[in-house]
Amino acid sequence: MTKLHRRLRQGLALTVPALALATALSGCATAPPKSDTADYQAYQQLNDPLEPTNRVFYNVNDKLDTYFMKPVAEGYVHITTQGIRNHVGDFASNIGEPARMLNFMAEGHSKDAGTSMVRFLVNSTVGIGGIFDPASAIGYPETDTDFGLTLATWGVPAGPYLYLPLFGPSGVRDAANYPVEWFATPMEAAPASAALSDFGYSETGLHLVNTRAELIQPIDQIKATALDPYATFRSLYRQSRASQLQQIEQRDNRTWPDWYRQPAQ
Repeated sequence: MTKLHRRLRQGLALTVPALALATALSGCATAPPKSDTADYQAYQQLNDPLEPTNRVFYNVNDKLDTYFMKPVAEGYVHITTQGIRNHVGDFASNIGEPARMLNFMAEGHSKDAGTSMVRFLVNSTVGIGGIFDPASAIGYPETDTDFGLTLATWGVPAGPYLYLPLFGPSGVRDAANYPVEWFATPMEAAPASAALSDFGYSETGLHLVNTRAELIQPIDQIKATALDPYATFRSLYRQSRASQLQQIEQRDNRTWPDWYRQPAQ
C-alpha cells in the first residue's frame, strides 16, 4: 500500500464514520407532520433533517471547546503577538495552495490555478516556506476554493446540513473536502519519514489552535447574544458557503470549456 493510499484511508477514516453515524441516526430526526403545513415547510427549508443528532454533536463539540480548545487558544494568544499569528496563518495557507490549484483546475479556472501555483512557488522560496506572503505584494493575491465548492460548480447539491464531531458545521457535499485536503498537501510528494509525519501532525495542531485563537471574540459574542447558538452557527456557515460559491460563479476568467459545469442549488 502506497503512502498516498494510507493517507487517503486515514483521511476517509476521519469523515466516513461521522457520515455513516449521522445517516444511521437519521431516524432520530422526526419531521413535523405534513398536515402542519407551516411547520413542515419551515423544517424543509432548513434542510437539517438530522437536527436532533446534529445538536448532540454540537453540544459535545461545545464542551470540548469550552474546556480544552478555548483555554489552549487563550494561552496561545497570551504568549504570541498578532504578527506571529498572522505568519502562522500564512504558513498554513501556503500549504493549502496545491490543493486550491487542483480544485481551480477542476473548476475550469486555469488563471486562478496559475495564481495558486505562482503563490506557492514564490511564498515557499522568497517567503521562507510561506511564513511571509510576498506573492500578494507582486500582484498574486490569495483566492480561495476547496473540493466542496468544486463539487458545487459541477452541480452536486449541498445535501443536508451536518454538524460533524470535532470538525463542526458542514454538509454532505462539503464533508468530501476533508479527505481531499488531507492528502493533497506538499508533504505527500515527499518521501515518507517519521520526522515528516510528526511535522504534519504538529502543523495541523498549530493551525487549529491559531484558527481558534482568531475566533475567540466572534464565538464568545455569538454564545453570549444568540438565543440559539446552534441555529446561528448553521446560518452563518450557510451564508459563508453561499457567498464563496457566488464569488466563484461570478469570476470571469474561465478558459476551459464548460463540459460539466452546472450551478448547484
